[in-house]
Order: sequence, then C-alpha cells, then structure tokens
Amino acid sequence: MGYVGLPTALGLHASGLRVLGIDHSAPRNAAVRSGDVDLTAADQRRLEKSLQSDDFELTGDLSRLSGADVVVVCVPTPVDRHLMPDLTALEEACASLVRHARPGQTLILTSTSFVGTTRRMLINPLRDKGFTVGEDIFVACSPERIDPGNTAHVQSETPRVLGGATAACVKRAKGALAAVSSTVHEVGSPEAAEMTKLYENSFRAVNIALANEFADVCVELDLDPVEVSDAAATKPYGFMPFRPGPGVGGHCIPCDPHYLLWQLRESRGSAPLISQAMTAIAERPKHVVARVLDTLSRAGLGLAGRRVVVVGAAYKPGVRDIRHSPAVEIVEQLTGRGADVSYYDPLVSELPLSGGARVRRVTQPRGTDWDLALIHTIHPDQDYGWVRECPLVVDATYRFDPHTAPDAVTGTARDPGA
Repeated sequence: MGYVGLPTALGLHASGLRVLGIDHSAPRNAAVRSGDVDLTAADQRRLEKSLQSDDFELTGDLSRLSGADVVVVCVPTPVDRHLMPDLTALEEACASLVRHARPGQTLILTSTSFVGTTRRMLINPLRDKGFTVGEDIFVACSPERIDPGNTAHVQSETPRVLGGATAACVKRAKGALAAVSSTVHEVGSPEAAEMTKLYENSFRAVNIALANEFADVCVELDLDPVEVSDAAATKPYGFMPFRPGPGVGGHCIPCDPHYLLWQLRESRGSAPLISQAMTAIAERPKHVVARVLDTLSRAGLGLAGRRVVVVGAAYKPGVRDIRHSPAVEIVEQLTGRGADVSYYDPLVSELPLSGGARVRRVTQPRGTDWDLALIHTIHPDQDYGWVRECPLVVDATYRFDPHTAPDAVTGTARDPGA
C-alpha cells in the first residue's frame, strides 16, 4: 500500500470493484486508515470515501491472497548502498503469491525489475507447483507508471504496457487493468514489458544527465540554462525538454537503470552510455556542494561555521518522499565540512542522515538567520519570500521564482549559475 499500491487500490475501488489492500507493515496500514499518507488531493478524497466503504479493506494477512480473483503486486524494488538490486520485498511477495495461489486467479506484476523477473519469480514456480499458466492461472507484467505529486499525469489517463505469459493471460490482465487505465498497450511477452520500463527510466536518466551537463556549460559561457532549455523546447520535433537540478531522487531513476546494468554485468554485457549517465547523476550532489563553496569563496567566506539552510528536502515538488533525495547527501557533505546546516520543507517532518543523525528542521524561517540559502526543492503553493533576506543564495533548481528571488534586492549576492 505504498506510492503505487495505494493509488492503484483507490483507482480499482473507484471503478466499482471490491478491493483488499495487503501490506505487511502495520504502521503503514495505520497511516492509510488515518489518511496520513502522501497523495494528490483527488486521491485523498478517494481514500476518505473508500475508508467508509465495506468494499475496501486493509490487512497484513498474506493468507487472504487466496481469496482474490486478481492480485496486483506493487512492492518496492530499491538498490542498496552499493547500487545492487535489493530484491528482498519482491521475492517475498512473489513467494507468498505462489504459496497462496489458487486456480482461476490473475496475477499482475507491476514492480520494476530486471528482464525475466515475472518468469523467474511467478511463471516458473507456478508451473513447478502444478499449474498450467494460461489455462488454470494467468500471469502478466504491467510496469507501473505513477508520477507521484503530478496532477497532470493521472493514472486513469496514462497508458499501461502489458505483456502476458500467453494470449489468455493478456486478455485476463487487460480486463483488470481497464479499471485503472483507459489505454492498454500489448507487447509480446512479460520480458518485453519489463524491458520497456527499464528503457523509459534509462532514457530519463541519460537526458537528465545531459541537461545537467548543459547547465554547467551554459554557466561557464555566462548563459542562462533555463532560457536556453526553454528556447530549444520550442522546436516541435526532435527535442524533448529535460531540466537541470540538484540531482535525482525517488523510487525510479536512481534505481531502475541499475537493474539493467546489473543484469548486463551478469551476462558480461555493457551499456556504457547508461552507465556514464548514472555516474554523472550520482555525482551531482557533489557538484552542488562545490557551487556552495565557490559562492562563499567569491564572497570572501569559508564554509566552516557558516549557517546554511537547505530549502526543500523532498526529492521533487509536491511530495513528502525523501528516498534517494540529493538533499541528504548534500547536507551530509556540508556538515562534514563544518557548516551549520538546517532545512526548511513544509512537507518533510524529518530528514534522517546516515548513522541515524537528524538535521534541524526550521518551521518559521527568517532569511537573516543564515549566511546562505541553498534552493533544492520548491513546493507549489508555499511562500518563499523570506529567501529575499538571505545574503547569499545558490539555486540548484535553476528555476527559483524570479518574483521572490533575492537578486532583485540591492546588496544581495547570487550564484551566477542560478
């Protein structure tokens, strides 16, 4: 019942289906029941309505899997600190599914993973258990395409890619997915569906790395990266705009391409362009810290002892999620160099660092309290006018609202890369 499972469950329930949400985390189920979850306003209203219905239930009991006609697997597939795939949750979920499987069920894997996951973790184990996939049980892969916090890309209007073990599997799964998406694009196998998701997010990773590199080049040549990007985006063909920033966070781009790279290493293959893009993305927070050091240096200041506020800790605007947020590494590097760091984010209640340390959270900011403000994430419908009072500002987003940016105030200094 996470960032994918909960909106999916709400979409299915809104279509008139009886929904059972299974999550082994009791705190997560309690948070869902209380409404204390990160959802769009529309899904928050859906949740309030669903919680009042007898046709919407939450449980941690995996044995209830056998009672479902359709099971949609939406567990996280992160990477560990060595950038190796962590398949623990997915393996446990699929093993539970196989253990409780019964004839007639349709099983749909939506978690992002390496090519062959659906076959290895569901199709083959079910056959070993005596099922005939495509006749008495139906298995398919349809990778999730949920964009947290983005109301412009709602689930019901986003096409789903679907690959099944057989034509009958595709037909069964398509009928279920039609409840949450108006368009289903069929591919010839679960492997093709799995590879599609890896291609999508590898594409994004490569282009984000390129956008960041172009931003650096623009600053070196005394040009505005946003102006150049917006101008290029006017071309109606052959160009897709990606924006530079402080780095990449969340559940997809920092993780998914590593599943492909890991699988290629296993087979002694390579994808050098993707590999280089992921390296550049991983190093982006260091670049932001270097900009902070340079800005202070040009003002005749060092970093040790300086009061720095990181504005926005979530990995993207409009969400509470701090998974893989560049803000964490940026704060760790700044504090490691002796800075006195706080953060301001109205959506993020705490920012844990490695080793269990916590960063001081500011709830009522005053720009004069700091020597420098680092703009990391700007949430919609929030007032950042207080940043005007900060003596120095580094805008790692390159898009800080010009109406509140402090370069309009006499006597303030601003990173020329902002």
